[in-house]
Amino acid sequence: MQLGINLGYWGAGMDADNLAVAQEADRLGYAVCWAAEAYGSDAATVLTWVAAQTERIDVGSAIFQIPARQPAMTAMTAATLDSLSGGRFRLGLGVSGPQVSEGWYGVKFDKPLARTREYVEIVRKAMTRERLSYEGEHWTLPLPGGPGKPLKLTVHPQREHIPLYIAAIGPKNLEQTGEIADGALLIFPSAEHLEDTTIKYLRAGREKAGKTLDGFDVCPTLPLAVGDDKDVAALADTFRPYTALYVGGMGSPKQNFYNQLAQRMGYEKEAAEIQGKYLSGDKQGAAAAVPHELIDKTALLGSVDRIADRMKAYAEAGVTTLSLAPAGFTLDERLASLRAGTEALERAGLA
Repeated sequence: MQLGINLGYWGAGMDADNLAVAQEADRLGYAVCWAAEAYGSDAATVLTWVAAQTERIDVGSAIFQIPARQPAMTAMTAATLDSLSGGRFRLGLGVSGPQVSEGWYGVKFDKPLARTREYVEIVRKAMTRERLSYEGEHWTLPLPGGPGKPLKLTVHPQREHIPLYIAAIGPKNLEQTGEIADGALLIFPSAEHLEDTTIKYLRAGREKAGKTLDGFDVCPTLPLAVGDDKDVAALADTFRPYTALYVGGMGSPKQNFYNQLAQRMGYEKEAAEIQGKYLSGDKQGAAAAVPHELIDKTALLGSVDRIADRMKAYAEAGVTTLSLAPAGFTLDERLASLRAGTEALERAGLA
C-alpha cells in the first residue's frame, strides 16, 4: 500500500504551509499529492504550483468538477499538466453536488452517471490525439449544422495513458467507476465496512468490463492526528466539525451522499440527527451529535502503533493508496504527522 497526501482546498490560510507539506511528502517518498476544488481555489493552478516545486511525487486532482469544465478542456489541462510535470499527473473527476453544480456553475444536476460516462469517454478520446467527434445525450462534437469540425489535441502528454480516477460514494457510481476508471477516490472509508459499502460495487464494475481489481487504485482520504492512545477521544473531537459538515451540510435533506454513506455504515439515527441540527443552523449541536466511533473508524488517530494497526486493516480491506490529511495547528505538527505516517506504514510492514 502506498501513501498519498491530500491538501484539500487552497486559500484556507495555510497556503505556504501546504507547499511545505507537499515538499516534505515528496522527500519522504509519498506517492501522490491531491488538491481539491469547490467554489474557491481551482485545483489545476494549485497542482501546477506544487508540481513546479517538487521532484518525484505525483500530483492529482481530487477533484476536477465535471460541471466546471467542458470535457475537451479537461483533456487539455490533463495533457498540459502531465507534460509540465514530467509524467506525474493523475486526473480525478467528480460530479460535485446539486448545490454547487446548479448554484455556482449553472449546470443542471441531472443524470450524473450518464453525464460522467460521456465525459470520461470524451476525455479519453481527446487524449488519444484522434480527431474528436462524439454523439451522446449530453455532448455532441462538433455541433451539427455549424462551422465546427473535428479537431485533435496538439499537446503531447508525457505518457500515453494518464490515470483517471472518479470520486464515488453511492453504489451505482462505485460500480460505474470500477467499469470505466483506473481508480476510485473515496471519503469517510471504514475498513470494517469497506467491502459492503464500496469494494463489492467496484468489483462488480470491473467484472462488467471483463477485468479484476488488480491494478485498480482504491484511494481513500483519511484525516490523521497523532498522539497518545489515551487521548484518542480528544484527537477525534478535532474532526467533529469536519464530519458534521459533510454528513449534515453537504447537500439537501434528500441529496446528501455522505449522509447516505453514514446510514449504510449503520448510523441511520445519528446521521438524521446530525443533518437535522446542521441544516437548522445548529452546527455545534451537529458536531456534538457525531458519534466518536464514526470518527474513529474513518480517521487515523493515536500512536504510531495504533495507526499502523489501522493501516493494516485498510490494506487487508483492499485499499491500495491511503491519502492522509494531517491535522495540526502548526506546520511543524503537520510535518511531524507526515513522518509518523511513513513510520506507521513501515511498522505495518506495508512500505
